[in-house]
Amino acid sequence: MSESPATKKESAHDKLLNAAATLFYNDGIAATGIDAIVKKANVAKKSLYNNFASKSELIAAYIERRHAEWLSLYALRLQQANSPKERVLAVFNAYADHADDAYERGFRGCGLLNAAAEFPAGDSARLAVRQHKEEIEALLRQHVTELLPQQPERSTALAQHLAFILEGAIVRAGLEGNSTCMTHATQLAASLLNNP
Repeated sequence: MSESPATKKESAHDKLLNAAATLFYNDGIAATGIDAIVKKANVAKKSLYNNFASKSELIAAYIERRHAEWLSLYALRLQQANSPKERVLAVFNAYADHADDAYERGFRGCGLLNAAAEFPAGDSARLAVRQHKEEIEALLRQHVTELLPQQPERSTALAQHLAFILEGAIVRAGLEGNSTCMTHATQLAASLLNNP
Protein backbone atom coordinates (compact mmCIF):
# COMPACT_ATOMS: atom_id res chain seq x y z
CA MET A 1 0.00 0.00 0.00
CA SER A 2 1.47 3.38 -0.94
CA GLU A 3 1.77 6.18 1.55
CA SER A 4 -0.82 8.93 1.17
CA PRO A 5 0.26 12.59 1.43
CA ALA A 6 -1.47 12.80 4.82
CA THR A 7 0.63 9.96 6.22
CA LYS A 8 3.99 11.05 4.79
CA LYS A 9 6.83 11.21 7.25
CA GLU A 10 7.11 14.67 8.77
CA SER A 11 10.25 16.52 7.67
CA ALA A 12 12.82 17.77 10.18
CA HIS A 13 11.84 21.31 9.16
CA ASP A 14 8.19 20.70 10.02
CA LYS A 15 9.06 18.88 13.25
CA LEU A 16 11.19 21.82 14.35
CA LEU A 17 8.58 24.39 13.38
CA ASN A 18 5.80 22.41 15.09
CA ALA A 19 7.88 22.01 18.25
CA ALA A 20 8.84 25.69 18.25
CA ALA A 21 5.23 26.76 17.68
CA THR A 22 4.02 24.71 20.64
CA LEU A 23 6.81 25.82 22.97
CA PHE A 24 6.73 29.47 21.91
CA TYR A 25 2.99 29.56 22.54
CA ASN A 26 3.17 27.65 25.83
CA ASP A 27 6.24 29.22 27.41
CA GLY A 28 7.09 32.32 25.40
CA ILE A 29 9.79 32.89 22.83
CA ALA A 30 12.53 34.19 25.10
CA ALA A 31 11.98 31.38 27.61
CA THR A 32 12.26 28.70 24.93
CA GLY A 33 15.77 27.61 24.13
CA ILE A 34 17.08 25.82 21.09
CA ASP A 35 17.77 22.67 23.13
CA ALA A 36 14.11 22.47 24.21
CA ILE A 37 12.94 22.83 20.61
CA VAL A 38 15.33 20.15 19.36
CA LYS A 39 14.30 17.81 22.17
CA LYS A 40 10.56 18.29 21.55
CA ALA A 41 11.07 17.87 17.80
CA ASN A 42 13.09 14.72 18.46
CA VAL A 43 15.74 15.66 15.88
CA ALA A 44 19.48 16.23 16.02
CA LYS A 45 20.62 19.73 16.89
CA LYS A 46 22.37 19.91 13.51
CA SER A 47 18.93 19.59 11.88
CA LEU A 48 17.94 22.91 13.38
CA TYR A 49 20.81 24.73 11.71
CA ASN A 50 20.33 22.82 8.47
CA ASN A 51 16.76 24.17 8.33
CA PHE A 52 16.97 27.56 10.05
CA ALA A 53 19.98 29.86 10.04
CA SER A 54 19.20 31.10 13.55
CA LYS A 55 16.56 31.25 16.24
CA SER A 56 15.49 34.57 14.69
CA GLU A 57 14.75 32.80 11.42
CA LEU A 58 12.74 30.17 13.30
CA ILE A 59 10.80 32.94 15.07
CA ALA A 60 10.05 34.58 11.71
CA ALA A 61 8.78 31.24 10.36
CA TYR A 62 6.61 30.83 13.48
CA ILE A 63 5.05 34.28 13.03
CA GLU A 64 4.44 33.62 9.35
CA ARG A 65 2.85 30.29 10.20
CA ARG A 66 0.52 31.80 12.84
CA HIS A 67 -0.59 34.36 10.28
CA ALA A 68 -1.21 31.63 7.66
CA GLU A 69 -3.19 29.59 10.20
CA TRP A 70 -5.46 32.55 10.92
CA LEU A 71 -5.88 33.27 7.20
CA SER A 72 -7.00 29.67 6.64
CA LEU A 73 -9.60 29.96 9.42
CA TYR A 74 -10.79 33.23 7.86
CA ALA A 75 -10.96 31.67 4.37
CA LEU A 76 -13.23 28.90 5.69
CA ARG A 77 -15.54 31.43 7.32
CA LEU A 78 -15.50 33.66 4.25
CA GLN A 79 -16.77 30.78 2.09
CA GLN A 80 -19.95 30.76 4.20
CA ALA A 81 -20.49 34.55 4.03
CA ASN A 82 -23.09 35.83 1.58
CA SER A 83 -23.16 39.55 2.33
CA PRO A 84 -20.77 42.34 3.33
CA LYS A 85 -22.01 42.12 6.92
CA GLU A 86 -21.39 38.37 7.01
CA ARG A 87 -17.92 38.93 5.56
CA VAL A 88 -17.09 41.36 8.40
CA LEU A 89 -18.39 38.82 10.91
CA ALA A 90 -16.27 36.13 9.22
CA VAL A 91 -13.22 37.98 10.54
CA PHE A 92 -14.62 37.88 14.07
CA ASN A 93 -15.68 34.25 13.75
CA ALA A 94 -12.20 33.27 12.55
CA TYR A 95 -10.81 34.74 15.77
CA ALA A 96 -13.36 32.73 17.77
CA ASP A 97 -12.32 29.60 15.88
CA HIS A 98 -8.72 30.43 16.74
CA ALA A 99 -9.64 30.68 20.43
CA ASP A 100 -11.52 27.37 20.25
CA ASP A 101 -8.62 25.52 18.65
CA ALA A 102 -6.87 22.76 20.62
CA TYR A 103 -3.84 24.00 22.52
CA GLU A 104 -1.49 21.84 24.55
CA ARG A 105 -1.96 23.95 27.68
CA GLY A 106 -5.14 25.80 26.77
CA PHE A 107 -5.82 29.05 24.98
CA ARG A 108 -3.71 31.95 26.20
CA GLY A 109 -4.56 34.57 23.64
CA CYS A 110 -3.34 35.58 20.22
CA GLY A 111 0.03 33.95 19.64
CA LEU A 112 1.10 36.90 17.51
CA LEU A 113 0.28 39.48 20.18
CA ASN A 114 2.01 37.31 22.76
CA ALA A 115 5.08 37.18 20.51
CA ALA A 116 5.05 40.92 19.81
CA ALA A 117 5.03 41.67 23.53
CA GLU A 118 8.43 39.98 23.83
CA PHE A 119 10.23 42.21 21.34
CA PRO A 120 11.27 45.88 21.44
CA ALA A 121 9.69 48.48 19.18
CA GLY A 122 11.19 48.30 15.71
CA ASP A 123 12.16 44.62 15.93
CA SER A 124 11.45 42.70 12.71
CA ALA A 125 9.30 40.13 14.57
CA ARG A 126 7.19 42.89 16.07
CA LEU A 127 6.85 44.56 12.67
CA ALA A 128 5.67 41.26 11.15
CA VAL A 129 2.93 41.03 13.78
CA ARG A 130 1.95 44.62 13.08
CA GLN A 131 1.65 43.81 9.36
CA HIS A 132 -0.67 40.91 10.22
CA LYS A 133 -2.90 43.16 12.32
CA GLU A 134 -2.91 45.82 9.60
CA GLU A 135 -3.95 43.18 7.07
CA ILE A 136 -6.87 42.21 9.28
CA GLU A 137 -7.96 45.83 9.61
CA ALA A 138 -7.70 46.16 5.81
CA LEU A 139 -9.98 43.13 5.42
CA LEU A 140 -12.48 44.73 7.78
CA ARG A 141 -12.25 48.01 5.87
CA GLN A 142 -12.79 46.18 2.55
CA HIS A 143 -15.93 44.48 3.83
CA VAL A 144 -17.31 47.58 5.55
CA THR A 145 -16.72 49.55 2.35
CA GLU A 146 -18.86 46.96 0.51
CA LEU A 147 -21.56 47.63 3.11
CA LEU A 148 -21.21 51.44 2.89
CA PRO A 149 -19.92 52.10 -0.65
CA GLN A 150 -20.89 55.76 -0.68
CA GLN A 151 -19.31 56.58 2.71
CA PRO A 152 -15.53 56.04 2.51
CA GLU A 153 -14.69 58.07 5.63
CA ARG A 154 -17.39 56.32 7.66
CA SER A 155 -16.20 52.94 6.36
CA THR A 156 -12.62 53.62 7.45
CA ALA A 157 -13.68 54.82 10.91
CA LEU A 158 -16.05 51.90 11.45
CA ALA A 159 -13.43 49.36 10.31
CA GLN A 160 -10.94 50.81 12.79
CA HIS A 161 -13.56 50.71 15.54
CA LEU A 162 -14.27 47.06 14.71
CA ALA A 163 -10.54 46.26 14.69
CA PHE A 164 -10.19 47.73 18.18
CA ILE A 165 -13.16 45.70 19.43
CA LEU A 166 -11.67 42.59 17.83
CA GLU A 167 -8.21 43.04 19.36
CA GLY A 168 -9.58 43.92 22.78
CA ALA A 169 -11.80 40.86 22.73
CA ILE A 170 -9.00 38.49 21.73
CA VAL A 171 -6.79 39.83 24.52
CA ARG A 172 -9.57 39.36 27.04
CA ALA A 173 -10.36 35.90 25.62
CA GLY A 174 -6.73 34.99 26.22
CA LEU A 175 -7.00 36.05 29.84
CA GLU A 176 -10.17 34.02 30.29
CA GLY A 177 -8.87 31.06 28.26
CA ASN A 178 -11.94 30.64 26.06
CA SER A 179 -13.90 32.19 23.18
CA THR A 180 -16.74 33.73 25.21
CA CYS A 181 -15.42 37.27 24.72
CA MET A 182 -15.13 36.64 21.00
CA THR A 183 -18.80 35.61 20.90
CA HIS A 184 -19.74 38.85 22.66
CA ALA A 185 -17.52 40.89 20.34
CA THR A 186 -19.14 39.27 17.31
CA GLN A 187 -22.58 40.17 18.65
CA LEU A 188 -21.43 43.74 19.29
CA ALA A 189 -20.02 43.97 15.75
CA ALA A 190 -23.29 42.66 14.30
CA SER A 191 -25.18 45.29 16.25
CA LEU A 192 -22.93 48.07 14.95
CA LEU A 193 -23.32 46.80 11.40
CA ASN A 194 -27.11 46.82 11.71
CA ASN A 195 -26.94 50.59 12.22
CA PRO A 196 -23.77 51.67 10.43
